[in-house]
Amino acid sequence: MHNTLDFPDLLRLIDERSTAFRAATAAAPSLDVQVPTCPGWTLFDLAQHLGAGRRAWAATIAEGPGATAKADPRSEPTAPREREALLAWLAASTQELLDALRDAGPDRGCWGWWGKSQSPLTCAAAARRQLHEIAVHTYDAQLAAGAAQPVPEEVALDGVEEFLWTICTTTEAWPHEPALADYHTTEGRSWRHLLSADGARGVRLPAAAGDEQTADASLEGSAHDLLLALYGRLPLDSLKLDDSRGVYDQLVEWDPER
Repeated sequence: MHNTLDFPDLLRLIDERSTAFRAATAAAPSLDVQVPTCPGWTLFDLAQHLGAGRRAWAATIAEGPGATAKADPRSEPTAPREREALLAWLAASTQELLDALRDAGPDRGCWGWWGKSQSPLTCAAAARRQLHEIAVHTYDAQLAAGAAQPVPEEVALDGVEEFLWTICTTTEAWPHEPALADYHTTEGRSWRHLLSADGARGVRLPAAAGDEQTADASLEGSAHDLLLALYGRLPLDSLKLDDSRGVYDQLVEWDPER
């Protein structure tokens, strides 16, 4: 059975993944090591991006449902270069985000760039988006530090669905032949993309889906691998992929207006 993480769990996991990001930053041989999954970025660049982005989102959430655009993270103070000061700055950035989310509560409206997706424009959806951006960048930081760890199962499972619901669904027309694309995790959760002139919509499938409609394409792997593949951290070929890869290549290339 699929259960979306509730608001307290989202906040708990934002804190946990942020702590893991700081641990990777603390353990890295240098802040100037390259981040293999973020070409051209050093670990310091990634830390600056993560901290400034969380402060910008905290400001947007605090502004309330009337906010018209997310604050520009480039306007935030530059992160300190000294490692201990950087770690403290990152912790403060996370706290600003968590405080803003707790003060707002899950149901309050919130600006978001995903207005045409099937994720709602609420603070709960913003918290969910924040969790998974932090989780993927924590993996990036761990990889840069030479100690990559699997994304925790509860985060990875929710992250696959959140990616499909927020980044891969839209009311913009699918520009190719209608298709059904499935995503299966070895942990037993599955989803389907319905791609048509009406746009892209995601649905949950039961663990043992019937064959009412056979998918045109399917991907299968652990939640960790599937999540990282969706974010471009692993190649699709690292997953169990049927012969209809073309649908997924079309999805990667598709850039509908958000």
